[in-house]
Amino acid sequence: MSASRTTKSDKAKSSRPNRIFFDGRLNLEQQRKRAKDLLRALRAGNRTAQQRFVDANHPIGAAGFADIRLANAQLVIARENGFASWPKLKNHIDRITEQNRQISSGNQPVLDTKRTLHLRCGSDIRNGLGIAGFVGDFLEFADPFCQGPVPDLPLDEFISVRADFIASGYHITPKDALARSKREYAALNRLDQYDHVVLWFEHDGYDQLILAFLMDFIATARPATRIELISVGAIPGVERFIGLGQLSPELLIWCWENHRVPVTDAMLETGRTAWKAIRSAMPDALEKFIQTGTSALPHLIPALERHIAELPDPQSGLGLTQKLVLQIARDHGPLPVGKIYAHLMRSYDPLPYLADLMFWSEIQTMMHCKSPLFTLSDNPDQHWPTRILTITATGSDTLAGNQNFLDNFTTTRWVGGTEITPETVGVFYSERLSE
Repeated sequence: MSASRTTKSDKAKSSRPNRIFFDGRLNLEQQRKRAKDLLRALRAGNRTAQQRFVDANHPIGAAGFADIRLANAQLVIARENGFASWPKLKNHIDRITEQNRQISSGNQPVLDTKRTLHLRCGSDIRNGLGIAGFVGDFLEFADPFCQGPVPDLPLDEFISVRADFIASGYHITPKDALARSKREYAALNRLDQYDHVVLWFEHDGYDQLILAFLMDFIATARPATRIELISVGAIPGVERFIGLGQLSPELLIWCWENHRVPVTDAMLETGRTAWKAIRSAMPDALEKFIQTGTSALPHLIPALERHIAELPDPQSGLGLTQKLVLQIARDHGPLPVGKIYAHLMRSYDPLPYLADLMFWSEIQTMMHCKSPLFTLSDNPDQHWPTRILTITATGSDTLAGNQNFLDNFTTTRWVGGTEITPETVGVFYSERLSE
């Protein structure tokens, strides 16, 4: 079920370019230098430095900026990194540094047992957990529900539909895709063979849709084991948190110590309701669920908001990813497809969730149209990330809303259980606009 670069042995999550993102290991000396530089800039009357104090809600007081000291600048640095105070920042760094020392010396404490199962929607943290000292088993369940059909069908039919999509969307042989799907789904029936199951997830649509499915599955199966959830939306000092796979082993320990909570009945029921709405043929139920809100799974609502942004915009007919691809091509192009993906992940997508081959699948879907939105350099020896994408006049007009992509589109795409085709989209719009 992977969108990996190579084979099905790699998961969609593991193919993300996490090395370009900060791994979370803050350096105390570097933070001290940042505080000194900030203080120096403030004393020089730098307005950006002054605004940073305001943005950090620093209690400047009646004296204003006239009597600012190093401790004041350190408070701003701490708050910019997500801490309430400089001592809290220092304590965090000291803790991470000590864990790094323990890992490097091979003396790290064991945090779980061999009767623990770590369940993750990809393989991106498997090695990191081992380095950090975790000894439990690891299970990947990585069906990317954020792409392809997610219909409301009995499980055996559902697995078959998903395997068909994975085979076609990620260029995997149908036999291999179906075998892998059946194996992953069947493994979920063995959760009660463990004393302790820990679900490792982050805040994006890829993770949260899978988490909703798992909550529904667990609510039905009720495995006789202790189940806990780690769901992470932010990491101290990490400005652009993409996913758990970008984190150092020490930060995985930090997640274990600070974000692990028991799975409750409220979580299960929330996931079950969300999963039913995700599979609905029309998005009304999902929109209603989002409007209702939930605190049981705090990262679910933002992820679902990003998910339904993939529905076609009434004016342009584009989903958000499609729109962002064209925006990047307009702003920076012509560009290699791999660089468009990097722009998407680094800055354009408000909540990035696509692995690289999932992104390439989106590009290929956009190519199914009468008049192309973009051209690709055509060299059979070129790997897809190096192919040059150039926006066309049709692409520019569609991005501007002067043309509707769905009048140009010639195939089918899905957003959860909602099928989007040139034939059905009229019904889709009329029902939405009549509300």
